[in-house]
Amino acid sequence: MLASPQISWLQANQADLLARLEVLKQRLADHAGGGVERGLANMASPPIAAADASAFADRPAALVQLAETFGLSQFESDTLLLCAGIELDATLAGLCATAQGDPTRPFPTFSLMLAVLPEPHWSALSPNAPLRHWRLIEIGAGPVLAKAPLRIDERVLHFLVGVPQLDARLAVLVDSLPPMETSALVPSQAVIARQVAEIWSDAARGRDLTVVQLCGSVADCRPIAAAAAASLGLRVASLPAERLPSGASDLDSLLRIWEREAALSGLGVMLVDCDDNLPAESDVARGRASAIALLLERAIGPVILREREPRRIANRPTVMLEVSHPTRDEQFTVWREALGDRLQDTDALAAATGQFSLSLPAIQAIAAEARAVTASPPAPDIAATVWDLCRRRLRSALDGLALRIESKLHWDDLVLPAEQKKTLHAIVAQLRQRSTVYDRWGFAEKSRRGLGISALFYGPSGTGKTMAAEVLASELRLDLYHIDLSRIVSKYVGETEANLRRVFDAAEENGAILLFDEADSLFGTRSQVKDSHDRYANIEVSYLLQRMEAYRGLAVLTTNMRAALDPAFMRRIRFAVHFPFPDAAHRAVIWRQVFPAAAATRGLDLERLARLRVTGGNIRNIAVNAAFLAADAGEPVQMHHLRDAAEAEYAKLERRLTQAESEAWA
Repeated sequence: MLASPQISWLQANQADLLARLEVLKQRLADHAGGGVERGLANMASPPIAAADASAFADRPAALVQLAETFGLSQFESDTLLLCAGIELDATLAGLCATAQGDPTRPFPTFSLMLAVLPEPHWSALSPNAPLRHWRLIEIGAGPVLAKAPLRIDERVLHFLVGVPQLDARLAVLVDSLPPMETSALVPSQAVIARQVAEIWSDAARGRDLTVVQLCGSVADCRPIAAAAAASLGLRVASLPAERLPSGASDLDSLLRIWEREAALSGLGVMLVDCDDNLPAESDVARGRASAIALLLERAIGPVILREREPRRIANRPTVMLEVSHPTRDEQFTVWREALGDRLQDTDALAAATGQFSLSLPAIQAIAAEARAVTASPPAPDIAATVWDLCRRRLRSALDGLALRIESKLHWDDLVLPAEQKKTLHAIVAQLRQRSTVYDRWGFAEKSRRGLGISALFYGPSGTGKTMAAEVLASELRLDLYHIDLSRIVSKYVGETEANLRRVFDAAEENGAILLFDEADSLFGTRSQVKDSHDRYANIEVSYLLQRMEAYRGLAVLTTNMRAALDPAFMRRIRFAVHFPFPDAAHRAVIWRQVFPAAAATRGLDLERLARLRVTGGNIRNIAVNAAFLAADAGEPVQMHHLRDAAEAEYAKLERRLTQAESEAWA
């Protein structure tokens, strides 16, 4: 006799499901005929063929899994099966209508189940019983519960037929994270992943399971959560806090569906992402905080709360773990492995690692792009390509918070005394060598405070403060961001600090140069506390002091009024550069450089123009306005065009030409 061929689990499960349905169809037919015959109709389940049984050696049939997972009785299991059969077998609808003696009722009901199925019990109808508690079935509208139509939940139906499918209600809310091995993480983050797994392993299962707070970025925390879950045979789904329902009943429904999904698919760890950047006092923020608190109170199973700052959690044990980007040495190692044999200049890569702070996924993505870009000859230097790709990738985080200034200026464009230029060169040197000093020489290990490089540029308007920042950005190949104070400072309590935190957090990754223009309006002297407004204003200043001290990049403050700055800032500023009003010699140099090579000029006397006591900014305005006058007249720029433009500029400044200045046109 030939042995039965081996079949797959999916085939065996389908055969088992159809066989069980045949039993129920026979019961319905017998009930419609007025009596129950002995034999097949009285069997609780059909016999399983030997080939089918071998397919279930490692994994039972789907219906058996459901019954074991949710504790279904035989009656409840048969009820669920009949509801599934309506979707799978077209003849069952007619049998249900005939068995109930009503052609308008071609659907299963509890009253039909109680009459037809063996071992019936009324408790199966209870909201706390498995069928309704776990939303395995849905009850339609009807005046009588027992006669209301029953329908199997779509997700449960997919599970029964062996089709992996995330519940549609969850699919629009959560992002399922791919599993990750702990060995794929960098050492500093692998340690945290093992800590999380140990916390869950040691904790008692149930409502008192410890909530883990991971304080860090999404890109860093997600791999850690996925690795910790994978080590326990679980998977993670990320749920952004802004998608949480605000109502208690809706949240309870979400949790019920989540817990069911966890039981069905192993999606057992909920990662709640809480970066919303809302004012703490706003109605939306308060509502979201309430929803998060309620979720943490009611959720069963492992929960990770991810946000930048720790959150106070009541009623559940909590462990807070701080997550940072990989260390500089780890980032360098990941870069070197990802770039492989394409990397030639390790010093240039070390400079990029010292400048840009990236997560593990970001490094891997940029490295792959860099390899693709440099694959075709002539292949550019991959380290330089990495630098440029890092700049472009990290811009998006700051572009919505500040104005990026494209700079093409260089040292020759900056007209300043030698002492000021020497200080600016010192700033460049510190930025270039910060990785060596802070990381390789260990200064950062002594203290995280005081790592920031801050500079105060002070002097009259138009003396080159913003231009100097542009020159530094060009020299260092960094992005320069002008911080718009009107978008930072807010009347809502705590929102100014939240905005500043977003700026510094985003800038921390790409080491951008931050330019706080007219900084005295934000960094002004702290006032004596007379009311709550004064207290919160001082908190904003104090917060800013802390962030500037810790910021590894360059923060440039410009002001026309140095005396207006808070003395606490002055103690913490590393460089202070005075931009003086230009003397005649410097003004002559500025006049010489202000006209582009393509600009047509004739008969300009730069020494006489240097008699005008104006700043470089005013000189540029005069030159541009004179160029428009000349272009409109179809002439090269001449002295009389500059005289008309100068008179207009002086009128704007509410000044009149002095006798010495008037001699420029004599």
